[in-house]
Amino acid sequence: MNTQTLILAILNFGDASGYEIKKESSEGVYSYFVDISYGSIYPTLAKLEAEEFVTCRSETQSGKPDKKVYSITDKGRAEFISALSIPPAHDKFKSEFLLVAMSAGLTSPEVITRAIDNRIREMEELVELISGLRSECDHPATQWITSYGLHVKGADLDFLRNNRDSLIAMAGLNKTLDQAAE
Repeated sequence: MNTQTLILAILNFGDASGYEIKKESSEGVYSYFVDISYGSIYPTLAKLEAEEFVTCRSETQSGKPDKKVYSITDKGRAEFISALSIPPAHDKFKSEFLLVAMSAGLTSPEVITRAIDNRIREMEELVELISGLRSECDHPATQWITSYGLHVKGADLDFLRNNRDSLIAMAGLNKTLDQAAE
């Protein structure tokens, strides 16, 4: 999925300014799909407008420059639906926590305990956020994805809580990966 597809997805659910698109893609419901930057949003919006996938109107703001608000067109909606038919790329998952966990033998139990406790707090906050999104929206597909998110993050929390002691027990063993493989 690319910037164009994410912007069309956001606009499919309602008109938005470039700033609102960025906010939705970094803090809102759409923050779980694709990372996009301001540097890519505005050129993509210009391209989408040139291709007649979106329209743009100016709204007057008191004491500020006019705000450009974008709307998806029927042609843009068809393009979005077409983009959805392309099989998605594999999800990318990277975790600094897992690097700390993998290196548990090289550090102290206190470092590992702090890392696990921080990870548990992060997952609890994420579960709370997803639960809030779920309660705010009655859109059936959004309900499905928030249920999926709650299931996945709930399993993450269960694993961390049930297995934290075994990782803490590995801390301080001072084994490198090569030594551990022997």
